[in-house]
Amino acid sequence: MNLHVVAIVGPTACGKTRLGVEVAHRLGSEIVSADSRQVYRGLDIGTGKDLAEYAEVDPPVPYHLIDIADPEQVYTLFRFQQDCYCVLRELASRSPFAEHSAPVIMVGGSGLYVEAVVRDYRLADVPKNADLRTRLEVRDLEPLVDELKQRWPDIAVETDLTSKRRVIRAFEIAEFRNRHPVPYSEPPGVPLRFSVFGIEIARQELRRRIGRRLRTRIEEGMVEEVQGLLDRGLGPGRLEDLGLEYREVAAYLLGKKSREEMISDLERAIGRFAKRQQTWFRGMERRGTQIRWIGADDVDSVIRAWSASR
Repeated sequence: MNLHVVAIVGPTACGKTRLGVEVAHRLGSEIVSADSRQVYRGLDIGTGKDLAEYAEVDPPVPYHLIDIADPEQVYTLFRFQQDCYCVLRELASRSPFAEHSAPVIMVGGSGLYVEAVVRDYRLADVPKNADLRTRLEVRDLEPLVDELKQRWPDIAVETDLTSKRRVIRAFEIAEFRNRHPVPYSEPPGVPLRFSVFGIEIARQELRRRIGRRLRTRIEEGMVEEVQGLLDRGLGPGRLEDLGLEYREVAAYLLGKKSREEMISDLERAIGRFAKRQQTWFRGMERRGTQIRWIGADDVDSVIRAWSASR
């Protein structure tokens, strides 16, 4: 039998972690995180790890692929997919998963990370090309996307075309592939079966949650967290790469904007990010992934669907 993975996806601040923890608790399962920034140690408040939620139930829910890389490193999609497959192989070998009496719960808002596992993308392990990045970063996103689609449509279809960083990465892969044999990712090694649930939330409610959560995180020490990263030697460029909270708070700490501007700009940026996430998940449906849309508190629907599929 296949290892059954129940993936819970949705935009930032929609309640994915809380729902995933409750489902995992009730089914006696474990959580595999699919978040491109929660992999980093020390990026706690800004990425919303909310690790206390895993311990709010008894017994605490075990989790994987959080705090596995230093922020000085660049943790790639290729590495995530391979690390995720490694975790899934290990889980498949032991109880309760070996007996197929519980699914693995995958929780995350990084749609490309989820899709790379759900659709078993063949990914390329390609080094960074600093010269190419410098040339492409000065160009606008739209013509870059058009060129990528025209020259390498096979790579474009597996790229988040709303993210300039990921489009530039796609150019890196394509250029490297033209000159060198490319090492590609290994398959999962265990047969996998996926059920994907998306959290549906009204736009106005999501904006309210984003604003409330942002102010809570500032009160909890997010600015101090970013200052600590600067103090340990992470430069503004690396914080820019880490995105959103780390980019905007670093700009404030470096005197480029006021605290009020930082909060206002960050709230708008997170709202735009949430919209891109929702667009990605709708795109997953068009690319063939069936997603069942549920409310953030609808634990019973997930459990009923799992029980019916056994």
